[in-house]
Amino acid sequence: MLEPSNNNELPAIPAKKYFTIGEVSELCAVKPHVLRYWEQEFTELAPIKRRGNRRYYQHHEVLMIRQIRSLLYEQGYTIGGARAHLSSDGAKADSKQIKQLIHQIVGELESVLELLK
Repeated sequence: MLEPSNNNELPAIPAKKYFTIGEVSELCAVKPHVLRYWEQEFTELAPIKRRGNRRYYQHHEVLMIRQIRSLLYEQGYTIGGARAHLSSDGAKADSKQIKQLIHQIVGELESVLELLK
């Protein structure tokens, strides 16, 4: 999963249900054509396609893209290595980090909610 230092470099993920490819591109610092390529390489990425083949990513897919980005660009994995890491015990070992990230996001959302009240 993303290291906390790397996570701070990327913008916060808004509390939305669906994200366009352009929004995901900005949130994850990856170009749209790369996202479309990763969809072919990583079966875990399967955005909903609606009218006109427009892609709509869900929150968990944005987190997955950030993890793939970290594996490829920061940790030096190859596409095959990242695919194996995501589908093997390596992904299970990261579940603790995923839970920590989810708790952090929930905490941030709760603080935003308090500000809005």
